This record gives sequence, C-alpha cells and structure tokens, in this order.
Amino acid sequence: MVTSQLQPHFSSSRAMGRCGTRAWQELLVLLGGLWMWGSGAQPTPPSPTSSSVPPLKFRLAGYPRKHNEGRIEVFYNEEWGTICDDDFTLSNAQVLCRQLGFVGATGWAHSAKYGKGVGRIWLDNVNCAGNEKSIRDCKHRGWGNSDCSHEEDAGVICKDERIPGFKDSNVIETEQSHVEEVRLRAVVSGAQRRLPVTEGIVEVRYKDGWAQICDEGWDSKNSRVICGMMGFPTEKKVNRNFYKLFAERQQLNYRLHSVSCTGTEVHISMCTFQFYRGNSSAACSTGMPAVVSCLPGPLFATSSTQKKKQRQQQQSQPRIRLKGGAKAGEGRVEVLKNNEWGTICDDRWNLLSASVVCRELGFGSAKEALTGARMGQGMGPIHLNEVQCLGTEKSLWSCPFKNITQEDCKHTEDAAVRCNIPYMGYENLIRLAGGRTEFEGRVEVKRGSKWGTVCSDGWTTKEAMVVCRQLGLGYSLHAVTETWYWDASNVTEMVLSGVKCAGHELSLSHCQHHGSSLNCRNTGTRFAAGVICSETASDLLLHAPLVQETAYIEDRPLHMLYCAAEENCLSSSARHANWPYGHRRLLRFSSQIHNNGRADFRPKAGRHSWVWHECHRHYHSMDIFTHYDILTPNGTKVAEGHKASFCLEDTECEEDVAKRYECANFGEQGITVGCWDLYRHDIDCQWIDITDVKPGNYILQVVINPNFEVAESDFTNNAMKCNCKYDGHRIWVHSCHIGDALSEEASKRFEQYPGQLNNQIS
Repeated sequence: MVTSQLQPHFSSSRAMGRCGTRAWQELLVLLGGLWMWGSGAQPTPPSPTSSSVPPLKFRLAGYPRKHNEGRIEVFYNEEWGTICDDDFTLSNAQVLCRQLGFVGATGWAHSAKYGKGVGRIWLDNVNCAGNEKSIRDCKHRGWGNSDCSHEEDAGVICKDERIPGFKDSNVIETEQSHVEEVRLRAVVSGAQRRLPVTEGIVEVRYKDGWAQICDEGWDSKNSRVICGMMGFPTEKKVNRNFYKLFAERQQLNYRLHSVSCTGTEVHISMCTFQFYRGNSSAACSTGMPAVVSCLPGPLFATSSTQKKKQRQQQQSQPRIRLKGGAKAGEGRVEVLKNNEWGTICDDRWNLLSASVVCRELGFGSAKEALTGARMGQGMGPIHLNEVQCLGTEKSLWSCPFKNITQEDCKHTEDAAVRCNIPYMGYENLIRLAGGRTEFEGRVEVKRGSKWGTVCSDGWTTKEAMVVCRQLGLGYSLHAVTETWYWDASNVTEMVLSGVKCAGHELSLSHCQHHGSSLNCRNTGTRFAAGVICSETASDLLLHAPLVQETAYIEDRPLHMLYCAAEENCLSSSARHANWPYGHRRLLRFSSQIHNNGRADFRPKAGRHSWVWHECHRHYHSMDIFTHYDILTPNGTKVAEGHKASFCLEDTECEEDVAKRYECANFGEQGITVGCWDLYRHDIDCQWIDITDVKPGNYILQVVINPNFEVAESDFTNNAMKCNCKYDGHRIWVHSCHIGDALSEEASKRFEQYPGQLNNQIS
C-alpha cells in the first residue's frame, strides 16, 4: 500500500530527472566550452559512483627500469594511455604509487625517461595534494584533454615496499616482458681476475640464477648495445672458436634468442627478441651462446698498448666535456665552439643524444639524459639547442642541432648526462665506520686482507671528495680530521698515511700515499680521517665581465687605511711606511660571486667560532674567502691580496629565488643556490696593493674558496684571470674569463691580446 502511494511521485521525479539531466548536459557543454577557452589545471567534477564506473588500472612500463619504477600508464575507457609531465609533482607520484600497491614514492621522472608510450595521453596538468585515494580525486584538465606529446610522458619511482595485503590484478610479469639485469661472464682465466671485464659470455638474470642468449643471428649491433650497457664505448671482434670449445663442454641454459638491435639502444630490453618458452634449456640451433668483446675508454684502459693508442688519439683537444658531476661519467655537457666552452640547451634532449656524448668521451651508453640543470648551471654561452642525434654518430658535432638565440634558453635548462661506466669494484676497497648515517663515518681502507684507518695529517676536501666518489655517495661536505665523537667500538688500527689527492681520482689507492710505511703524528682513532658526504654541493663562480668593467687605480692615503692594515689587506712593505703620511696604490674592482650549484654555500665554521672585527664591525665566517694576485706571464706572484668573508650573504637572486642569508645583526652567512654576493669596488680590502709593482704586462688572478674549505661540485672554475698592462700611471684590464672557459689554443694566446684603456689614477 505504501508502494502504490509512492509510485506516482517516483514516476514524476524520474520525469523531472530526465528534463533536469538534459538541462544539466547543456550546461555542462557550455561550461566545457568556457573551460577549454581557459587553461591550467581545474577541479574535475565529482567522480560517479564506483558501481557505474569501472575501477582504473595502472601499470609501470618502459625500459630500462626496475620493478618499482617506470613510465606510468593508466587504463581508462578500455584503453591504455600515459600521463603528461606538465606540472607533475612528488605528490602526484605518491598517489600513483599507492594505486600501484607501493607504500609511497621516492621520486618521479619527466621527458619520457623510460621511453615514449603509445596511444592516448589521458591526463595533463595533474595536481594532487598527496593524500588522495585515487588520481580521479586530483585536479587535472580532464580525461583525454592534453596538449602534450609522448616525449613528455611522466614516470614514477616508488618505494620498494608493498602495501600489506595489496591485491594487484594488473601485475606485470617482469620476467616475461623484459630483461632487467645483464652481465659479461669472463671465461678466459686471465680475464677472470682482472677488472673491468671486457670480454665474455652475455648472460641475463633469470629466476635465482643466470641464463645465456643463443647467438643465432647475433651481430655487431647487438654487441655494441651490450658493450654500451657495460660501460664501454665500442665493441671489437672476438675469437669464437675458443668459446665454441667451451660451450661444447658446458650445460648451457638459454633464455633469449633471435635478438635484433639497431645498435642505438641503451639497453637490450629495447631490442626485439624472443624468450624460450616451456623448456628453458631448449637447444640453440647454433650451439653457441652470444659472446661479446668490448674496447674500454681511456679512463679504464688496461693494457699499455691500449693506453698508448688512446693517448695519441687524445693529443688534439676534445670539443666536449662533462662538468660538475660527483661520479665518473656524469655531469653537465659542455662543448667547445669558437675557442670558448659553453653548454647545451635541454630542448629535445634524450637518451640517443646523451649516448653519443657518453661514447665520444670513452664511456658506455647513457643511463640518463638529464634536463633542467640537474648537474648545476654553467656560465658563458649556450652553444647548441634541439640536438637530435640518431645514436650512430661518432661525435655530438655530427648530430643535427639549432644554433641558440638568447631568448630560446637559459642556464636553468642546461643538459647533463649519466653514462654507464665499467664495474671496477673500487667500492669494495673502502668503507665508512662509526657514523650516524651511511653518508658519514671514519674512513677505513683494505690493505691486502686487513682493514684499517687513514691518518688525518693533511686530510682535505680533495681527499674526502675521492672517498665519497669511490663509495658512490656524491660529494664531500666535510673532510673530518678528528673522529673521536663517532662510535669507536669496532676500532681498527691505522694502515695508511700521507694521502694526497688531486681530487679527480676514482679510488683513494690512485692518490699519492706513503705505501706500506706509516708516518703519522697521531695514530690514535681520535685522529683518523673521516668524511661527511652529500648528494649535492654548491658551485661558486666569479662574474668575470664585472671585474673588467670596474677595475681602476686609486692612491689612498695611509691615514684612511688603519682598518685595512688590521685586516692584513695591504702588502708587507706597508708595515715599514711612515704612518700616517704617504699613500698606497690600490688596484680596485668589484666582484660578484654566483652560486650555480645545487646546494647552498655555507661557511665550514659554525657561528660560535666566527671572529669579530671591531674596526669594520663585522664577523668573519671564513678567514680566507678569496685570493687576489698579480702574476707575471710566467706565473710569478708580484702582488697579493686576500679577503676574508666580510659578511657572506645574498645580495641579489634570480627571479623566483628567495634570499636566505643576511649577515646583519649576527645573521646567518652563506650564498643561496641561484643568488650572488656582490662586493663593491669601494669597500675596504676589495683591492690589490700594487704600490711595489713595476710597470709591465701582468695577469690579474682571483681565486674563490682557495683552500677548498667548503665543498663544491667543481673547483676547476673557481679561478678567474684577466690580462693587465700597467705603465706606472694607468692600468689596462682586459680578456677576463673563468680559468677553464677558453680552449687550450686561446689560453696560450692569452697574454698577446692588445688590451684596452680602463682608467687613470683617481
């Protein structure tokens, strides 16, 4: 009875609902048109009920990758598609990783790092807070509405920990879909003992062991791909007869066959191949496993013949280099054009172009093509844009590219690479002990079969840099000379002293040291060498043109120089002057010091140990922040100045970068990434005392952080040089440049520039 009374009302409601639905649809069309006219991420309409909409499916795809990372793909409207990287954030990755069944995300990737997807790009301008249950609940442009190409496919890196009890109906059988791990197994007895392994049978990880590849149809292009993965630039012919004899005596377990690569792939997974189905040990028609022999690059050459041949090839100056990377084979890509080093804009930068760079420099194929100045910003010109290599080129200069105009690119878009390098096992010869995290500790080295500590006499940032590189822990944040505050319960004796590194070595054993004889002032654990490593570091550069524009001579009365004398900013002969009468002749100039790295530049000393200078009324956070020198063309020093860190702070910053350091009122001192500290020409000690310098041709040299007190990603660009011509009354300062900004040829011609008149004595 109740039902019959309600029925008419229900019918009329439904009729009204139909009319309302039509009006609602028309309104949606109108709003949709307005939305399409606008841009940016908009809130998506509320999700329909779960009963009417099938649940979304997600998967990770692309190569090379591990099981917990990859290109993110979503199954929507009965079709798999990708997500664009525009406005992508770690919060988006958190939501997506949870939907994939992982507890969270550790990172994300842009610019199709895991390869370009196919089909629809389902989502663009995704904006999640990070706590949403589904990507449906995040803001985005609407399903299928995107202005991206597959070159912008986003990827995610998830924590390698599953949500307890997560049931995934969409698990990709990684074993069936691609190959993750590959190795060269050395068979020749001599090669088994020596690293790197340059020749052997190609094996792929299968279940808990290793399996071989049938060499049916195997060619040099396949070998080239394997060598690239192993860190070698090129392949060479191999004696198959020896391996045929070996194969006949072995029970081999084949996993792949009919591998066909073009030679430009960075990973064998990107080639076409077939898996053996059913019985994995099915016979290979040729009866031979794939065998590869590789030619190592100059840094890893083992035989003296190889080294000699490569030294001859290297006599002409290279036109490409890597800067600012923590490890061998990684860094910002710089190219030499018109005798000046410059960077590459990251537009269209991809693994093919990055691999050409890596191979040209003697490494393997590229692991990553990095964009957005991920290895710090360069300074000077940006030479190339939209580099598009096929992958077969011998040099980056053979690839198509566009010349740059200033509007196209900024140094925030500098391209970088991470290359595959050969496995050398260096990390097994060293370890850190006693530290609170894996990034710090007392340094212990393996000498024969014995582990022991290193003497801290003369232990500097350069030695610490080598340790952090050898362990794969990035840059050295601090070189520690007293390690008494670290856990010493498992203390070893001291086994190494006299360590002195240039800073670029791959292993501490490559540095100078005392060998088996120990010579250390304090052999106790308290004075063992230690390090604190960091994944990022600062990088200071001087703005060279400003020095050239602002240089002038001033004769300054001695009665105005008492404070400067107290700061030790005058030459030694000033002590014997007839104070307060007479004057000193000063070469003055402004200096603008930029931090182009990826971490703030902070003084090594904590503020508790900063020194107060009453005369100038400020704290010195570093005793020596800069060296100013006048040198003869052959490098003899004729005048010198040094400047402590008078108020190290952010004077100005790039757009969108906030100042963090201001030293007024005993504030924090430092230089933020993307900011610079300006010392004007008219402040005390911003000069060189040239009173005793005779007329002639000289070099003005400025060196920042000269004692390597504070970690930087690159110390080679810390010096700036200018030509000087001084006639006793006037000075010409010209051709100012960062120490390694010019080609070798231009550097040799450095002293021969005609110069220009800067000033007269003020």
